Amino acid sequence: MADLEKETAGDEEVPSAASTLFDLRTVIALLFGVFGLLLVIIAITDTPQAELDKSGGLHMNLWSGIVMLVVAAAFFLWMRLRPNT
Repeated sequence: MADLEKETAGDEEVPSAASTLFDLRTVIALLFGVFGLLLVIIAITDTPQAELDKSGGLHMNLWSGIVMLVVAAAFFLWMRLRPNT
């Protein structure tokens, strides 16, 4: 019995596909990615001059979308590089 416990204690536990899919970091990354992509598409296709004038000439949808895509990529990297933390 003690030998069995020693053998399994040294093995690393591999996360299942379901636990990886429903990891909070994955859900957050997907949400940031989808909303960021939508903002980038909206900024490229439909940004009236009135909105640019309100924001001082900045494409706020474009910059917000890019930041959200970077945050999504960071969450995905965090999940892939440190899955058990």
